[in-house]
Amino acid sequence: MGCALSAPASPAEDYGSLSLWHATADDDWAPRAALDGDLDVDVAVVGAGLTGLWTAHYLAEADPALRIAVLEAEVAGYGASGRNGGWCSALFPASPGMLAALPRADGRPHGREGALAQHAAMRASIDEVARAAAGEGIEAQLAKGGTITLARGPAQLARARAEVAHARAWGRHEDDLRLLDRAGAEEVVRADGTVGATYTPDCAALHPARLVRGLARAVERRGVRVLERTPVTAIAPGRCTTPHGVVRADVVVRATEGYTPRLPGHERDVVPVYSLVIATEPLPDAVWDEIGLARRETFTDHRHLIVYGQRTADGRLVFGGRGAPYHLGSAVRPGHDRDPRVHARLLATLHELFPVLGRGAGVRVTHAWGGPLGIPRDWCASVGLDRASGLAWAGGYVGDGVATTNLAGRTLRDLVLGHDTDLTGLPWVGHRSPRWEPEPLRWLGINAGLRATTLADAEESLTGRPSLVARAVAPLLG
Repeated sequence: MGCALSAPASPAEDYGSLSLWHATADDDWAPRAALDGDLDVDVAVVGAGLTGLWTAHYLAEADPALRIAVLEAEVAGYGASGRNGGWCSALFPASPGMLAALPRADGRPHGREGALAQHAAMRASIDEVARAAAGEGIEAQLAKGGTITLARGPAQLARARAEVAHARAWGRHEDDLRLLDRAGAEEVVRADGTVGATYTPDCAALHPARLVRGLARAVERRGVRVLERTPVTAIAPGRCTTPHGVVRADVVVRATEGYTPRLPGHERDVVPVYSLVIATEPLPDAVWDEIGLARRETFTDHRHLIVYGQRTADGRLVFGGRGAPYHLGSAVRPGHDRDPRVHARLLATLHELFPVLGRGAGVRVTHAWGGPLGIPRDWCASVGLDRASGLAWAGGYVGDGVATTNLAGRTLRDLVLGHDTDLTGLPWVGHRSPRWEPEPLRWLGINAGLRATTLADAEESLTGRPSLVARAVAPLLG
């Protein structure tokens, strides 16, 4: 979730305008010093997003003698870590069945026990983010209200029931995920057309830029060097090449998420798919009385095209979703961060969910932004260390990275230090996703899948039945 591969393009005074979160981080966005010559360290971390900074944090905490440098092309929190939807959740992109089938080091599948251990680790990571942030004095405006996923129509309700049944089959009980009827859902949030919902307590709303910027300061206090405006142009065993010098290290950690395709040799490891977000002005108490979300629950619904929202600490609605096109050649550019058509659709969806927002003159949108997230070919996030080369990695979060980055950081700590722990035995450790297809096949396939999700939701709104389109393209959608 860091950006360490592009040439610096944004002047310091522009960093604060990247998103609502950047504008309200209460931080100085002036870049830290860049690398000024060759450097020898024990661990070089490429990318100053949450993955890279959590890794540096836990390594420095475990062994203060380690020499650690974090290399960042822009500034800490420039990428997805600073501009996401602010969900710290237990969501993991791969299914329990897939995790169970992943092989151990001895070739045997991890099985049911491994899949459940991965889920338990994700649940625990939410509380660990809160604990670690508090311990470092980071005010991330965190509120663990859980997530409500609305069912708005018969097809969505069928998926809600199926989700709960699937959870029960995997031993997940009411304290983990439960089905709500309409009345139960409306006790949490009052959205138009709701017929039911699922609810999990395993999510916290937070201010992501405050978290990542606070973490950058915290690792510096522990002696880590955070080198900004230092793009990495190549990674190899024992070295990171930059325009300002070579960083030599026993271990090199790649923590670049949606920016990974810019790195030579990694062009097809993940695809950068854009997620776009809007934020309203602070809403009056009377409006919140109509909407709900009194405990700052995060919210979404059971449509195919992902949407997500939260109530911020200062009373705004932040609402985002997928739907922006994938750009040929895995292109990542500042111009892709804003798409007026997608932002307009997000606002229309928000009005559809909460008609109170469109009454009279309507609620004003004050910020609109976006950024790339990283999707591996099999939709399975991974973390690992090749001991022979000293090359480590973590990523492929498919947009569910705020808690997963913390789990990755703790796991990389154990891997780098050579500790055999419960974390290093989880199914995602050492997994290698297949590479994406070459262009133009991946452009055609990904955009066809994105278009199909929109068509599937339109079909269900018309028929009230589960979409035939969605079934046909399910393999494309992960």
